[in-house]
This record gives sequence, C-alpha cells and structure tokens, in this order.
Amino acid sequence: MESQEHTPASSIYTASHEAEQTPCKTTPHRPAGVWSYLNESVRPSGFAEFQLILLTFCVGLQDAISFPDFHCFASNQTGNTVFLILAIVLPEMNGEMFITANIGVSLGLFLGSAWLTGQIGHLVGPRRRLWLIFCNLVQTALVFGAAALQYTGKHKVVELTGARTLISIGLLASAAGSQVVLSRALEMTEISTAMATAAWLDLVIDPKLCALNNRPRNRRVAFLASLVLGTMAGAFVYKTIGSPAAVAISGAGKLLVTSMFFFNGADVKRAEEAEKEVV
Repeated sequence: MESQEHTPASSIYTASHEAEQTPCKTTPHRPAGVWSYLNESVRPSGFAEFQLILLTFCVGLQDAISFPDFHCFASNQTGNTVFLILAIVLPEMNGEMFITANIGVSLGLFLGSAWLTGQIGHLVGPRRRLWLIFCNLVQTALVFGAAALQYTGKHKVVELTGARTLISIGLLASAAGSQVVLSRALEMTEISTAMATAAWLDLVIDPKLCALNNRPRNRRVAFLASLVLGTMAGAFVYKTIGSPAAVAISGAGKLLVTSMFFFNGADVKRAEEAEKEVV
C-alpha cells in the first residue's frame, strides 16, 4: 500500500517540475508593446530605398538654393572642400568666388553632425526605429528652422554674410550631415542622399551595367535621378517663389519620411540573434 501511494505522488511531482521548467526553455522573455516596436531594428528593404530617394530629392532642393544664396553647398562637401583650399591659397578671392566663413561653417557642422550621429548610432543601434525617427525629426526641425530664418528676414534677398546667414547654413549642413549617415545605417551605400561623384563613377564602371537584374545599379540610377529632379525643382521654386519656400518644401519632405519610419518592417534575423544572446 505504501508503494502504491508513493508512486502517484512522485508522478505528480515530476509532472509539476517539468511544467515549471518547460516555459523557460521554449519561451524566452520578450518585451511587448509600443516600446518593443520602437526598439526594433529596421530592415533594409524596397520601402527603405524609397525613403532614401525622397531624402535625396529634399537635398537637391536645398543645394539648388544654397549656392545662389550663400555661395557654398549645404550638403555637397566636395565642392566646399575645394573652395576652402582656394580660400586658404587665394584669400583675395573671398567675397567674389566664395565666402570663406560660409564654407567653413557648412563643412565643419556637416562633419560634426555626421560624427555625432554616427557615434551615438554605434551605441544605441544605428537601425533602431526610435533612433531613426528621432534623428529625422531633429533634421526636419533644423531645416524648418533655416526656412523660418529666411522667411523672417528683413530683406527679400538673402544676404551673403552675417549671423542670420551663418545660422541658416549651419542648420542645413547639420541636417545634411546627419542624413548622409542614414544611408550607411540602412546598408544602402549606393544611395548616399547627397554626394553624386561616387554614384556616377560606380554606375559607369559597373561590370553588370546592362544586366536585367542589378539592384545596386538600380539604386544608383534612382538616387541620381532623384538628385537631378530635386535640384531642378529647387531651381524652379527659387526662381518663381523664393528660396525660403524651397527649404520649407524640403522640410515637409523630411517630415513625411520621418512618419514613414513608423511603418518600416523589422529585421527579424537581427531580432532572433538578439534573443539568442539574451537566452
């Protein structure tokens, strides 16, 4: 009798013990809700490509007005680098061919913003949804700030020098520097959203240039076309309405892209690897 009574009790204990251990082995703890969604890593995709193409269009709008207004580029730092060297070697050309202070502010704040965005991205996760939304929101605010400065100016024509001009350049260059880092974070270096030299070169030397299926080539073509169209649109707006309107349209485009990051797909593979590390 003692053996018969002991056996069921042992079976109950064993079953209970297995029930307690099984969930820990098969179902790792996973945070749920909005916070979890915002902390997902965004997946490089066709939708993300479209977002970068829109950002490229916005940069085209900005550079179309930045050189006529400020005699420097807000995002194309190749030109600014050349002008900066000329300013050092030929200082007498300052004010005629270029404005040294404008070039220095643009290049310096572009690099500073890119450095800050990239280094923080390494710490928090360069493709974390919340980080991408935050960065684009800040960039949008900077662009709208530059537009507001131009709209509230006392003169209809933007001055080449002065504190207002330097602040406007700094805001646009800072937004552009942070934006360029985004294409690196999304692992789509073919769409830099700003500099066209590398894209033109890589396009023409592509060994699969005429292949039917060539994703990198398609990205470069889309990037270059968007940059050209954005610059043309910026020049048209600059001529018909004025540069503040072009900057404001650029800011609206960036705001649209910011909202679109709420709908990007998550990188499931990276999420699974993170779960394995936790377990």
